[in-house]
Amino acid sequence: MAFGIAFVISFLLAYGVAFAVRRIALRCRIVDVPDGKRKKHESPRPLLGGIAIYAGFFIVLFGAYFLRPEFFVNLKQTQLVALLCGSTILMFGGYLDDRYTLRARYQLVFPLLAALVILAGGVNLTHITNPFGGAPFEITRFTMWGVPFAVNALVFVWLMGLMYTTKILDGVDGLVGGVTAIGAVMIFLLTQSARFFQPDIGLTSLIFVGACLGFLVLNFPPAKLFLGEGGSLFTGFILGNLAIIAGSKIATTLLVMGLPMVDLAYTVYRRARSGVSPFKSDAGHLHFRLLQKGFTARRVVFLKYILAALFGISTLILQSNQKIIALLALACVSLALIQFAHRA
Repeated sequence: MAFGIAFVISFLLAYGVAFAVRRIALRCRIVDVPDGKRKKHESPRPLLGGIAIYAGFFIVLFGAYFLRPEFFVNLKQTQLVALLCGSTILMFGGYLDDRYTLRARYQLVFPLLAALVILAGGVNLTHITNPFGGAPFEITRFTMWGVPFAVNALVFVWLMGLMYTTKILDGVDGLVGGVTAIGAVMIFLLTQSARFFQPDIGLTSLIFVGACLGFLVLNFPPAKLFLGEGGSLFTGFILGNLAIIAGSKIATTLLVMGLPMVDLAYTVYRRARSGVSPFKSDAGHLHFRLLQKGFTARRVVFLKYILAALFGISTLILQSNQKIIALLALACVSLALIQFAHRA
């Protein structure tokens, strides 16, 4: 009952804040102007929509924490504060970029700072599951001067990868909000199982789902409000942290976000091969190529929703060694789809 109430409140809060943000962004002319290439919407669309997810998520989460602090066993206070501080850095940087269009090297500063804040807040991996059975890999033993450098490096790379995955995914209305919500749903379902029972992480995931869906009402194609730079990074940031705090649910998140992550890797390769900066925007991402092939925005969105949900559901029924096969299958499907999209 309490879970359902938290979900509904986060949904309604995000929905209400989205309407308010939309009016403010339009009044202040913080909008995304179409260019006929990557941005094909018919008229300028307001940005800053990520504030709606941010507000809906943290207001309900902190409300639940202050009402029932004893309920939060796996999510510690320092980690919660780190999540808030890192997310606030992303939203501030996103506001600056949405308003002033920062250069790529300045945009990079904010996700870097957010990831470092998480490391300082004690959000880290304790082990990596052995996909071939047997004891898990205890990576915390690899230290230097008392610092678990291997853990910190993995967490840092993981968060940066998730943030930039959702950033490039934010090219078609409704994609980021829907796919990250699916990822959070899978983490919620896993944390409710007898094997991984973590009710506080389940509640946190469900609050995030509610906030994403509340925003999605205004973002589903044709969108009336865009996430903006901060929101596109923030969604990947929260999902990446949930995967870590939930007990290294990395494989689960990889199976949900695998297609856009493969697209991100291919984009970096494609740009490097052409001698172009990997941070330079173009219309070569999978979703743009599918649109060029005649797919409607809704068809692209539903295609990615279905793939994310199917591979995500597989994590609920597969063992660790079987997830390796699922990941390989996902990589093959992703590469085949990318090849199809880039075929002349």
